[in-house]
Amino acid sequence: MTSFLRKCKMLYDPVLKGYRSQISCVRCQSQTLQHDMDRSSMTILNEETSGGLLINSYSRVGFRLNNGMMAFGPIAIFPKSILSWNVQSAEDINEDSLSLFYTLEPKIDILVIGIGDPDQKVSHNIIKYMKDKKINLEISTTERACATFNFLNVEGRCVAGALIPPTKYRINEDDIVSTQRQNRKLMTVDEYQII
Repeated sequence: MTSFLRKCKMLYDPVLKGYRSQISCVRCQSQTLQHDMDRSSMTILNEETSGGLLINSYSRVGFRLNNGMMAFGPIAIFPKSILSWNVQSAEDINEDSLSLFYTLEPKIDILVIGIGDPDQKVSHNIIKYMKDKKINLEISTTERACATFNFLNVEGRCVAGALIPPTKYRINEDDIVSTQRQNRKLMTVDEYQII
């Protein structure tokens, strides 16, 4: 038992003498969690590659996956594989570019299309064509499409993604702070800062 757990045990033993059966401690990624009446654990999905491919981030040039790989340009992504997709914008999406998704076996439940930027549109003829092929569509910006694909993939659904990298994207304060942290890590050698 680690010293941290011993200290916790010393603190809550006298207080919880009669309530031992109602509280459980669960070890979870170097954190000890205490919960009443149930056991819980926490798993960070994007750090596990056993559940399939997930999209960690995207940029103007492509997508970074949870297995550490970088995919450049538009992609066709499936739970266990990824392919380059030969389109440049939402206007290039047609029956031929989507033929891969309806010829696959087993048939996919849903196709998530990330059109890049919010001002891009997919033709209504394409939507009707895919409904005739009995494939459900979810069409949104690439940012939302990545999140939707990840969610459906983790759920175990038979999902595919057709994603175009955006030309414009939002940067918030969290992005700036994490970039600054990463840059500080790059500027250290043997725990001593270069600058």
